[in-house]
Amino acid sequence: MKKLFPYSFLTFAFLLISISSFSSPGKETKSAELSHPKLVVGIVVDQMRWDYLYRFYDRFGDDGFKRMINQGFNANNTNIDYVPTVTAIGHSTVYTGSVPSIHGIAGNDFIINATGETMYCTGDKTVKTVGSTSDAGEMSPRNLLTTTITDELQLATNFRSKVIGVALKDRGSILPAGHSADAAYWFDGESGNFITSTYYMEKLPRWVDDFNKQNLVEKYLNQGWKTLYPIKSYVQSSADDNRYEGKFKGADRPVFPINTAELYKTSGAGIIRSTPYGNTLSIEMAKAAVEHENLGKNVVSDFLALSLSSTDYVGHQFGPNAIETEDTYLRLDKDLGEFFNYLDKKVGVGEYTVFLTADHGGAHNINFLKDNNIPANPWATGKILTELNNVLQAKFGAEKIILSLMNYQAHLNHKLISEKKLDIEAIKLAAIEFLSKQEGVTYVVDMEKVQMASIPKLLRERIINGYNRLRSGEIQIILNPGWYGSGSANPTGTSHSAWNPYDSHIPLIFMGWGVNPGKTSRPTHMTDIAATLAALLNVQQPNGCIGEPILEALK
Repeated sequence: MKKLFPYSFLTFAFLLISISSFSSPGKETKSAELSHPKLVVGIVVDQMRWDYLYRFYDRFGDDGFKRMINQGFNANNTNIDYVPTVTAIGHSTVYTGSVPSIHGIAGNDFIINATGETMYCTGDKTVKTVGSTSDAGEMSPRNLLTTTITDELQLATNFRSKVIGVALKDRGSILPAGHSADAAYWFDGESGNFITSTYYMEKLPRWVDDFNKQNLVEKYLNQGWKTLYPIKSYVQSSADDNRYEGKFKGADRPVFPINTAELYKTSGAGIIRSTPYGNTLSIEMAKAAVEHENLGKNVVSDFLALSLSSTDYVGHQFGPNAIETEDTYLRLDKDLGEFFNYLDKKVGVGEYTVFLTADHGGAHNINFLKDNNIPANPWATGKILTELNNVLQAKFGAEKIILSLMNYQAHLNHKLISEKKLDIEAIKLAAIEFLSKQEGVTYVVDMEKVQMASIPKLLRERIINGYNRLRSGEIQIILNPGWYGSGSANPTGTSHSAWNPYDSHIPLIFMGWGVNPGKTSRPTHMTDIAATLAALLNVQQPNGCIGEPILEALK
């Protein structure tokens, strides 16, 4: 009994103290307020391959990419969860934590199967352009079927959070900002201005008008584009002037220095997209949004969704191994460093959270691979579509049974098939038989029967995730590694859309408030980004989210 008495006494005493503390109103303990970042900044670098982080690491300064890598949490093995890997789907998936089969953005463009109508991902004829006389503002997020992490932040704070989207591309601004954004701004190449649509407002805020009046496009392009460092130091890239790179219109060769002032005169403001100055312009617009919208000064978290689009334009034109591409990333590194330093002063060091990722990667140029004895070839999409329809017409007696091979998917003409009372299963079998015999094709899969297809599990999952039955083609085509669709036998630059690591392995780094510095090489997914942000912000995950929080990244 002596051994039990002290324990019983202590227990009794603890209970008395506990009861006393709960029953004495005057001694009630005040609960600590739930902390949160003042501002979340989401950065999507369009067409940024994961390996660029390390390919150019030694050339980066200390304040941009290196700062994120060394001070943040680096998820080194993050992959995209679906095919096709394109811009609109990537931005949608990053911010929804979902996939095309659920969030509905099945491509940059996709076909509504019920009508055969081609739909642009953010196209919306019910709204009008604000800030320009062009039709570039007839856009909204209405085609997106789920909420975004930005929507969920708004819902969690009773819409007291301020959410702004900024990008050159409309889809890079609109889809991340979500349905309930305060504003989304994108670049109009016709006017050279940042614009929006009546979905958000009836007229531009004064600060946006003032920003546009600076005419930064002309200022930047009049500087010309020469390499940031001596051109001989670009040892990570192919020599300047080669057959892998595309030329600017009117230029004799794709070489430095590039007379961007002359390009501006002949091609207009839109040419800035294909130079590193497009990223500079976007970041300056983002700074202006922080400044004039007082982002990070709220009692709740605000959110800035920034997409950097010029890397995609430069990549498509010049390819991953061009000096132009390397120089674009070195200049972007400097711009990011200045942006982070600005946020340090404006919002506060450690007071904001930033993440950086990509919407997709990009393949090596086909001729570059072939010249280095690596298998690759162009796939003549248009020619194959014509031949396929000729075969089907001979068998079923109707023209253009296949509407498109867009997104490496065969889209059936359902209206025609219904009118002619054709056998859809027989058509699919005939199309699969034809496509399977084409050079460069690894697999051809009936979307409705993908579970039974004899293909690797990873491909099966990505095909299922990418298939939206109302907006996707009924047949998925998987090409050999290194192959991609082209209208040319000798394509310049690059493309993307495939499942392969060069298109699907993306960077993902978190830095700042609430982030636990470190890294992981375990498999993580694009769909995990929104789930991780929801955990960081203590808000509900988006309503179509299938990802999981990357717990190692969070304090």
